Amino acid sequence: MKSLVPGDFYWARSNKYAGGRTTIVQVSTIFGESPDFWTLAVPGSDQHHMIGDFEIIAPVEPLEAFPLRHAAE
Repeated sequence: MKSLVPGDFYWARSNKYAGGRTTIVQVSTIFGESPDFWTLAVPGSDQHHMIGDFEIIAPVEPLEAFPLRHAAE
């Protein structure tokens, strides 16, 4: 996986975090818009990790049967 997209979700694995289990992470720009400052956020927590700490496996594909809706809908 060469190009990450800010705000997108990915399947990832890390031996340092999540006990080596596959987990979902989101590319975060909370520390800056430049790719040098991007981190991986674990949804549902306040944890941010360096991108190099994870092996990115694949993008998370949204389920066609369950489209994402915004809170204003």
